[in-house]
Amino acid sequence: MLRIIDARTGVPVDAVLARRGLTRVEAHAPGFDTGALRVLLVTDLLVRALELGGTPVWAVLHGERDQPELRAGAAALGIRPLEDSREVGHGLGEKQVIHVVPEDGPTPDGVRVAVAPVHAVSPAPLAGADPVALRLALLTPPRDRPVRLDTAALNEAHDTLVRWRQAVAAWARHPSRPIPDDVRTELRGAWEDDLDVPGVLRLLARVETEPELPDGARFETFAYADRLLGLDLTRDLGSPA
Repeated sequence: MLRIIDARTGVPVDAVLARRGLTRVEAHAPGFDTGALRVLLVTDLLVRALELGGTPVWAVLHGERDQPELRAGAAALGIRPLEDSREVGHGLGEKQVIHVVPEDGPTPDGVRVAVAPVHAVSPAPLAGADPVALRLALLTPPRDRPVRLDTAALNEAHDTLVRWRQAVAAWARHPSRPIPDDVRTELRGAWEDDLDVPGVLRLLARVETEPELPDGARFETFAYADRLLGLDLTRDLGSPA
């Protein structure tokens, strides 16, 4: 069961109040900037985690300006579309409502997930950046800590993506093996514990180099985790060795 820390109270709460009950996730991004994209990215992760747990989700975007730019930037990062709050209403029988908000941003009633800001050294590092590398760079720190984006951070994320995609493609050539129970439990335990994505990434780094783990199990672990991360880690399957 996914539990998240309510930013209003600092107390963990269940993200799902009723089994199979609809959860409404509302992203609050007043305008377009990299910080707003991080809010939408956390929203995307929350939606993915809920769906992996079998919870139906209704995701909505609250925005005041720059909607086309914000939606285009979100699409480039692999964030799935959100419905426009101006075109939908309430009252679909949702059992839980969760608001994803920037720090020091809107303070709607209900459970809130606060997202720390993004500090880009300059706009230049973001120009022409690999959007999936940008997604990974934004995922790496805990969501309650500011992100510093510069060329070094984006290069590190890009290099990790290249290495993992090549490794996944190589592991896929070996017989499939099930994800070990302890690895699956740790994966689910991380993302169900306040959406601890950095914990998921640390586990993948261990799985990558664990000498006793069959390559087929490495592949299945990375493919399973990517259902949450959305990094297209299986992109290079079938490519020449």
